[in-house]
Amino acid sequence: MKKYEELVTDLKEIVKKIEDGETSLDEMIALYEQGTVIIKQCEERLSEAEMKISKLSKE
Repeated sequence: MKKYEELVTDLKEIVKKIEDGETSLDEMIALYEQGTVIIKQCEERLSEAEMKISKLSKE
């Protein structure tokens, strides 16, 4: 399982590839799909962190 920071780095690389002007439309679509999966994983990690912080602050 990748760390949040690693996921963000992967997402930045995807954005660079999409914006470089050399990527085909089909490849852009595939990269976009990968990006949406990474975003979902980031949101899950952030949600887990929020729950941990909330739990710790209540103790």
